[in-house]
Amino acid sequence: MNAPAITELPVVVIGAGPAGLAAAAHLIDQGIEPLVLEAGPRAGASVREWSHVRLFSTWGEVVDPAAEKLLAPTGWTRPDPATYPSGGDWAELYLRPLADVLGDRVRTGATVTGVSRAGRDRIVDADREQQPFVVHVAHADGREERLFARAVIDASGTWTTPSPAGGSGLPALGEKAAADRITYRVPDLEDPAARARYAGKRTAVIGSGASAFTALAYLADLATSDDGAGTKGVWILRRGISGSTFGGGEADQLPARGALGLAAKAAVDSGHADAVTGFRTEAIERDTDGRLILLGEDGRRLDAVDEVIVLTGFRPDLSFLAELRLDLDERLQAPVELAPLIDPNQHSCGTVYPHGHRELSHPEQGVYLVGMKSYGRAPTFLAMTGYEQVRSVAAAIAGDLDAADRVELTLPETGVCGGAGLFDAPDAQEGDGGGCCAPAPQLVRLDSPAAVGAAAQEAPAGGCCGS
Repeated sequence: MNAPAITELPVVVIGAGPAGLAAAAHLIDQGIEPLVLEAGPRAGASVREWSHVRLFSTWGEVVDPAAEKLLAPTGWTRPDPATYPSGGDWAELYLRPLADVLGDRVRTGATVTGVSRAGRDRIVDADREQQPFVVHVAHADGREERLFARAVIDASGTWTTPSPAGGSGLPALGEKAAADRITYRVPDLEDPAARARYAGKRTAVIGSGASAFTALAYLADLATSDDGAGTKGVWILRRGISGSTFGGGEADQLPARGALGLAAKAAVDSGHADAVTGFRTEAIERDTDGRLILLGEDGRRLDAVDEVIVLTGFRPDLSFLAELRLDLDERLQAPVELAPLIDPNQHSCGTVYPHGHRELSHPEQGVYLVGMKSYGRAPTFLAMTGYEQVRSVAAAIAGDLDAADRVELTLPETGVCGGAGLFDAPDAQEGDGGGCCAPAPQLVRLDSPAAVGAAAQEAPAGGCCGS
């Protein structure tokens, strides 16, 4: 192996999304050369797949300071910091120009298939930390390449690995066979093909987070349109209805996120969606017309639906990191020092404080999982959190531990947002006296919110607490 000295090697950043490009900007600010590897055809590929969804964070909260500094000489100016971008806006007005400035430091169509220490599998101790990292890459044209790195920052996210409909964490029986009627994304109902797919149909929405809120609001909006008569949502919750079901509402310091829960509540109250509580999907069958029937672990069979939207969260793909020595929490698959701060079994969305390289470190020195990837299966991630992570990590790689340990971010409180794990607690009580474990799972209707206004149509979307 003829590898250069470790200090002469770049830091490989996996993923050219918001966290990955911000990591590159902070590395450059520290005088370190980054190399960003993006599996998609262009930067921000995953964000572009939800380009129709509006963020619940404003422009002032989704632009990284180091990235803005890098963009300034080009004449780039941040859009109105008080406005809410869509995913498409974020990708086109910020991520694309940032990738352009980084130039050849960003390689697209480059899928990382493995990361290890050069000449050392995960078993070998001898001289391990003196070896550079070796990164195997598969290119879109079929070429394979081996790259060396002084450190590796995995910002690949979790978008490509959504969680299944099955309540046990495994795909429900029949889920794969019913793939033609199931999606794991919030549909773009402005797209004619997607609109035709859901208009006038009965659609199950499985999940309890902001994405589910958004899908319910979109379906309710479709139901009131000229071409959407008969559109009906069936909201499938693994928990019961409680004070935290609809998020923080007016208590959320990110108002647009709070409005999402109110929009979902309005969809149910208006009759455009029914809520089925305490239902954990075990199997999916087809009826004689090809429609789908959801079967619960408790033996219940729901009325047939035409489509299913599964929004049960995401999970990290750790397969290409198998030769590295990672210290991950056994439940969340997040770094073990970070996991207690974000565990939805114990915390609400407002209790996570800014964190950096120490919480993100592993026994394999020089490897960091950042952004959504760092949260494993936990929800509630904010772009601001990722930017603080990569600032700290870049400083640590540069050897500036004072800067790396310094907290430079204050996160907003997120209002009421109950932990996903609470649905198994028989005595769990929420603010309205209702437990997360409903005494008798049933079809319910909810009282009208005092004021929802246009929230069902205008509420920006993003992630708070998932199911």
